Amino acid sequence: MRFKGLDLNLLVALDALMIERNLTAAARSINLSQPAMSAAVRRLRSYFRDELFTMRGREFVPTPRAEDLAPAIRETLQHIRLNIISWDEFIPDQSDRHFRVSLCDFVTVVLFQKILERLAREAPGISFDLLPLTDNPDELLRRGDVDFLISPPLFMSSAHPKIDLFQERLTCVGCSNNKQLEEALTAEEYSSMGHAVVRFGRTQQPTIEDCFLQEHGLKRRVEVVVSSFSMIPAALMGTDRIATIPLRLVGLFEDMIPLRMTAPPITLPTFTEAVQWPVLQDKDPANIWMRDIMVQEAARLP
Repeated sequence: MRFKGLDLNLLVALDALMIERNLTAAARSINLSQPAMSAAVRRLRSYFRDELFTMRGREFVPTPRAEDLAPAIRETLQHIRLNIISWDEFIPDQSDRHFRVSLCDFVTVVLFQKILERLAREAPGISFDLLPLTDNPDELLRRGDVDFLISPPLFMSSAHPKIDLFQERLTCVGCSNNKQLEEALTAEEYSSMGHAVVRFGRTQQPTIEDCFLQEHGLKRRVEVVVSSFSMIPAALMGTDRIATIPLRLVGLFEDMIPLRMTAPPITLPTFTEAVQWPVLQDKDPANIWMRDIMVQEAARLP
């Protein structure tokens, strides 16, 4: 179909290329043959009078013109998908909706496990991709690559709606044989001890305790950096290291390693875990239903 001389199917091809940055992968994602995708690229270049992509090995690198076009095209396709294609009434126990959720393993084991158990009973056709936190979650929301982001609001974008889920506080833990934890830690002892810390994404984004400690002028001697909270026990076992982690994890970790818990040397504020979703999905019935489930299960946390 053409609109003012533009074949609208080409927008789907351009969006796929912007996501995949590879001709073969983009063609596969929208069920086109590679020759058909190559033809689409030629037609896009002709219409927009721009190369749109240059080659770097096998990667398609977008030009500034393609980068400018991409957000509007993705938003347009999202509007079509949510407001025109997805017009059927949402009935949870009959739905096969698939949700993509970006969250850390702490939230997975504390909250989302309960959500999965509940929906296995109430809406067994619903499925999920649980994805790790990334360096640029705002970009995932803007492009519609995730349906939900769960993290502290401090790391969320102001461009998308969000709602608080639950509050948590931090505590210090170490191996049960760590003699230094037999008495309360001073700030000097805390700073001088070896620490195991969690950092997310390729650029090792800071976590909420990094922000709190920085505000209070406390520095840590980081000996081990891990990519998830579930790796913390292994980094503490048989050592004098400590870690500063969410309190609700302590009981779960005790099945892996006997832990000794102590209060941080300063009173760290509680923090909030919230859920955020793309603004384009704000009125989507399935998204609204899923938000309600999250809020209900968060309210039941001990």
